[in-house]
Amino acid sequence: MRRPTLTSLALLAATTLAASLSATAPTSAATPTPGGGQTVDWGPCSAEQHPELVEAGAECGHLTVPLDYAAPQGRTIEIAVSRIRATAEPAQRRGILLANPGGPGGPGLDYPLALSPVLGKVADRYDLIGFDPRFLGGSTPLACTPPAGPPAPATGNHRQVFDATVASARDMARRCGQPPGNTALLPHATSRNVARDMDAIRAALGEPALSYFGVSYGADLGAVYTQLFPHRADRIVLDSGTDPALTQYELFQVTGPAAETALDEWAAWTAARHGTYRLGRTAPRVRATVERLITHAERQPLTLGGHTADAGRLRLIMHQLLQYEESDPALARIVRNLQDALDGHAVEPDPVLAQWLTLLSSPEADALFSVPSFTMCADGGWPAGGWPAGTNAYWRNTRQSRTTQPVFGPQANAISACTFWPTPPGDGGTAIDNDVPVLLLHATRDNNTPYPGGVALHRALDGSRLLTADIRSHGVYANAISGNQPIPCADKAVNTYLAGGPLPPTDRTCHP
Repeated sequence: MRRPTLTSLALLAATTLAASLSATAPTSAATPTPGGGQTVDWGPCSAEQHPELVEAGAECGHLTVPLDYAAPQGRTIEIAVSRIRATAEPAQRRGILLANPGGPGGPGLDYPLALSPVLGKVADRYDLIGFDPRFLGGSTPLACTPPAGPPAPATGNHRQVFDATVASARDMARRCGQPPGNTALLPHATSRNVARDMDAIRAALGEPALSYFGVSYGADLGAVYTQLFPHRADRIVLDSGTDPALTQYELFQVTGPAAETALDEWAAWTAARHGTYRLGRTAPRVRATVERLITHAERQPLTLGGHTADAGRLRLIMHQLLQYEESDPALARIVRNLQDALDGHAVEPDPVLAQWLTLLSSPEADALFSVPSFTMCADGGWPAGGWPAGTNAYWRNTRQSRTTQPVFGPQANAISACTFWPTPPGDGGTAIDNDVPVLLLHATRDNNTPYPGGVALHRALDGSRLLTADIRSHGVYANAISGNQPIPCADKAVNTYLAGGPLPPTDRTCHP
């Protein structure tokens, strides 16, 4: 799903929220012909945009790469790159370590630095290389025409809400094709091309191989790299990847049942604390409270202070909080807050809810919801959407999902802007089937990239070992940097492997 944090879920909800990027004209990096002898023109990092990199003594620069690797002498673009040099003695240096935080749509210039507290002494042995994938952050930009105004809440009966998402998805696709030059860039935003850009970084730095850490979509991207460049992969660690045999749409669909299971788990936790949250003494009663809130918000959005919460936004917020067990109290407070508003009380939104609703109605939300579509649509895997037959297939899936997925089914089966995208997919995707040694990590109760997908990726990567963590979390390694409970045996296993140790001899399970 190539995938989440908020950005991948953002694409799923984008049709409801009608978000898009701020308008900037796409530009091309000029002239140097990529190929042998390319180097990164290093200089200081921006103190305004990347103060942490400046403080860490990093260098920043740009690498020129082909827009289309099938036409290497043609148009070029630039990739923003950062480097924190290894501090270990030369004999202890292992090479370069690239990292990607997921999305797709997550800029990564700062990401290896963010991992360094958990990497510890391992970080000293690598040049830590961050990069903004093509068309993101400091790389050659790509943007859609902004919407005419903020999206109206999607309300009404189920069919009316669905039709509103279709119109929104179609509008986003139209706007992403509007700026001059966009249709020449959009087909080249593929994961395969990002992996090729990674290899161009390796070559420009004069390294025979690269090591890599990727989480979520970053894990999928790393799997693509192992398939395209198996002999240039050194230590590869992939956290919370997906089933490479599923289409993009199918990857979203499998999140629905997983999110409903997470909701049940949270409901049981909340019911055990009825004295605090007053949402029901049993898990079914707590779940019923949530379902009533969603049903009401579909017909008429809830108003809290100066904020409006329709069903699409509530589904997105709830799904985000259900990713991590540590967020259970925040979600319980929010549901209590929403129930008070539904009961007619004049309430101000809980601070966490207010932050989310402010973000989702801000100009920043435009980028949050549009950027993932560049790669997801270019990678393909969405059913055709010609009216009415194609959209009716999405309607049927959405309607049927409500029976067993009353809260998250409409989100997981939603139509996307990719259905109406102005350009065809850039390539046919990448079949993953290799024996490159890879360390995989996955949480058993991950509801963004469900655990069966990690097992499927393990099967496709014949040389891999799978480290399982029995937690509800999207991501296993370095959880402490997000304020979540660390998994010490996972952190140790990753660091041992990156430091030069062997893969674990067998698959294993870590416990908190």
